[in-house]
Amino acid sequence: MTAYDLSRYLNVRSAYGSSFAPDGTLAFLMNTTGVGQIWSLTEPQGWPEQLTFYDDTVSFVGYSPERQELAFGMDEGGNERAQLYRLDADGHIHALTGMPDAKHRWGGWSPDGERFAFASNRRNEAVFDIYVQDRDATGDDAELVWEGDGWLSVGGFSPDGTRLLVSEAHSSFDQDIYVLDLDSEDLTHLTPHEGKVRYTSASWGPDGDAVYLVTDAESDTLELARLSLEGDLDIVRSDDQWNIDGVALDRDSGRLAYSRNVDGYNEITVGELTGPTSIETFPTPDLPGGLAGGVSWGPDAERFAVSVTGRTVNTNVFVVEAATGESKQWTAASTAGIPRETFVEPEVVRFDSFDGREIPALFSLPDGAATGAGTDGNTPVIVDIHGGPESQRRPSFSGLTQYFLSRGYAVFEPNVRGSTGYGKAYTHLDDVEKRLDSVKDLRAGVDWLHNHPAVDPDRIVAMGGSYGGFMVLAALTEYPDLWAAGVDVVGIANFVTFLENTGDWRRELREAEYGSLAEDREFLESISPINNVDRIDAPLFVLHGANDPRVPVGEAEQIAEQAEKQGVPVEKLVFDDEGHGISKRENRIEAYTAVVEFLDEHV
Repeated sequence: MTAYDLSRYLNVRSAYGSSFAPDGTLAFLMNTTGVGQIWSLTEPQGWPEQLTFYDDTVSFVGYSPERQELAFGMDEGGNERAQLYRLDADGHIHALTGMPDAKHRWGGWSPDGERFAFASNRRNEAVFDIYVQDRDATGDDAELVWEGDGWLSVGGFSPDGTRLLVSEAHSSFDQDIYVLDLDSEDLTHLTPHEGKVRYTSASWGPDGDAVYLVTDAESDTLELARLSLEGDLDIVRSDDQWNIDGVALDRDSGRLAYSRNVDGYNEITVGELTGPTSIETFPTPDLPGGLAGGVSWGPDAERFAVSVTGRTVNTNVFVVEAATGESKQWTAASTAGIPRETFVEPEVVRFDSFDGREIPALFSLPDGAATGAGTDGNTPVIVDIHGGPESQRRPSFSGLTQYFLSRGYAVFEPNVRGSTGYGKAYTHLDDVEKRLDSVKDLRAGVDWLHNHPAVDPDRIVAMGGSYGGFMVLAALTEYPDLWAAGVDVVGIANFVTFLENTGDWRRELREAEYGSLAEDREFLESISPINNVDRIDAPLFVLHGANDPRVPVGEAEQIAEQAEKQGVPVEKLVFDDEGHGISKRENRIEAYTAVVEFLDEHV
């Protein structure tokens, strides 16, 4: 088999985040230049036209419902202070916000395309307010329509354009839904509740008399529901075992698509509302990969665009005929010349943890790994830990993962307790004082690997990003004998300094998950890897972005410095033009080339 270097794998392209124009033109994001920029197509597999040419990543694109113009967002250097822009049909770009010290979260066009809504923390960095702005106005002309006191976002204008759907997040597992009347300035609370309840993926129903969303208000799993404007909740579709992840509804036609999360893969159902809670189901879309999301309905809702990916399928945009399920791949993001048949599909496995609970994971073996009974395992393993922690490792395409597999590493990706996708109770098993129970799950996963005939138990690496970076550091301090090396990417080393220095707008949400500085400081200090750094034995690679607003770069600096003082081999790499993660392709190549060289030396 031909060997390909790391840069080739990291040059595999992705096309995603699409939006239809009124005339059927498809805009989407594609990272051909190294960062996601806006491109457009008028037919499947046509020659795409590049519409933006920035050095920073464009975060979203959304066509006006009435004009050949679109809105998009972009921050600077990964600082997450997104600004909004309008791109006209003639290619001219207009700055809509122009307040670089504030965050702006897009809330959608009005039905006539004359206005748009957004949430921003420009008044107070710690909270988000709701604004409405004329399409041709600048940031100074935005109308403040509601002053918030928390994490607000906009779910779109009502079909008649007189109201806004507003969501407030108290934590990742607890939200509320409101309706804001723009004329009377009345805010109606639709979801008063006790405890933590998720109300997500909310969108207006066809007549504007109800909202469709997914919620776990009446179940351990997320269900598709109809929420009346009087606050009455009716379940439309449910599953006792798996979450319904989200719903995309075309408010004019009543056509909708929703997805069911089955062990990380998803199944899309397409249909049309024939009553408030009844759906006429259409044939299942014919899509590869096992993962599809980001549905954008086309004009008249005859078809929709969707981003499709899988562990052996790099991300591309497909267009599905709603009534038949027939699909066509519109974009042609390339695999950089690497044959698709060389990519490795993971196996879903489960292992028992310390309390008998079954923990799911994705496990990928490189070609040629000896797996027979009695085999002396010689395959090194990268235990790749997702962030969040309210996230889930799903089998989407990863050039880096495929590169490690091509180099002979196995890849083990556990969804430890606290991960989403397995019901509400599972997500809360790592809350606050139970934080280290998820690290015990890692220990159990390594025990499972030790019993696998292909695995070399002396060459197991912990790698993870963001919260996964904390898990790496915690694994190295709690179970130092298990690891040959650790790779910490934008990870938390000290929960106290992390919470003190993270963005003001994030602190309350993060304290809801980890514990508060006021009440749980002693506990937070006790589980912070920086305070147990003397236990680290394995070589450590620390990777971070200088502009990270979520996990400030000081987390990387303190763990690298303290581990090095303990005599641990440490390499640290910080990029001045990155934020929470390494997004620019040239930086990714430099960063992970260094990681690979580090692992070659120590593993």
